Amino acid sequence: MPRYEFRCRSCGDTFLLTRPMSQSGEPATCPAGHDDTVKLLTTVGLGGQSSGGSVPAGGGGGCCGGACGCGG
Repeated sequence: MPRYEFRCRSCGDTFLLTRPMSQSGEPATCPAGHDDTVKLLTTVGLGGQSSGGSVPAGGGGGCCGGACGCGG
């Protein structure tokens, strides 16, 4: 189930709620009981390195990755 990050405008607390996607836009109450909250835009980082710390053989594909023949 997805987690959503909210910030309370009254006390400034930032908190997470786990709820179904169908309830993602519903209002949230902060842990201190305040109702004036806003849902924050949270991004997911999918980058990183392989375990060897280098690019795998064959490049990344796409243009100049070897797939289109433009890279020497």
